Amino acid sequence: MFRLFRKKEKDNIGLFFKTDIHSHLVPAIDDGSRSAERSVELVSRMKGWGINRVITTPHVTEDTFENTPEIIKIAFGELTKKLTDNAMTIDIDYSAEYRIDNFCTEQMDKGLLRPLPGNYLLVENSFIQEPFGLDNTLYQIKLKGFRPILAHPERYGYYGEKRCRYSQLHDAGTLFQVNILSLAGYYGKEEKRTAEWLIDNNLVDFVATDLHRSAHADAIDEYLSSRDYRRHSEALAERVLNDKVFPHGNRD
Repeated sequence: MFRLFRKKEKDNIGLFFKTDIHSHLVPAIDDGSRSAERSVELVSRMKGWGINRVITTPHVTEDTFENTPEIIKIAFGELTKKLTDNAMTIDIDYSAEYRIDNFCTEQMDKGLLRPLPGNYLLVENSFIQEPFGLDNTLYQIKLKGFRPILAHPERYGYYGEKRCRYSQLHDAGTLFQVNILSLAGYYGKEEKRTAEWLIDNNLVDFVATDLHRSAHADAIDEYLSSRDYRRHSEALAERVLNDKVFPHGNRD
């Protein structure tokens, strides 16, 4: 009888995908995790959401984070050692999130990009304005044998007044990856509305955490117990390609 008056506990619901393709767990080389110890904590949070494969993607950005595969490899080694030291088992690999800029183009011309498995390449726009010659750059990326995935298109505010641009990019062969944090409303109402519009228009190919820090993990925890999450997961679970394109243990 008294159980009727107990506060209802939140359901423990995991994410609707098992492979996360966008996060910033490689320690101390971008604006993500500042140490291997913090990265281990974030990995533990991800495992709690049901994630069993992580392809972490530090920023590669001109002037700010001019990371090369060798720089990332060394720092990633620190992360994997710390995971081993803490008996933390998870399938973890690394790629990068490439800002479309001159440094990215130079690295591509030198053959120094490290794509996701299957030659998928996670790229991002500037948040200020669309990169000059974006269509041509994406075309050149494809000519090099890469398959571009545009990270968090819902966060580029300059597309708000011309959403037809999304269809143009997607129809030309660029896949879209939406952030869970956008759907959670973490960045703001407009980003959430745009992410939902992308879902409604069948323009979401991947969903990822874009996890940088504990505050992000806290926001995801809260979102997972929300009605919004149930609604979004029902719309996306059978459509997103995370686990189909990047199954556990694949590095072809």
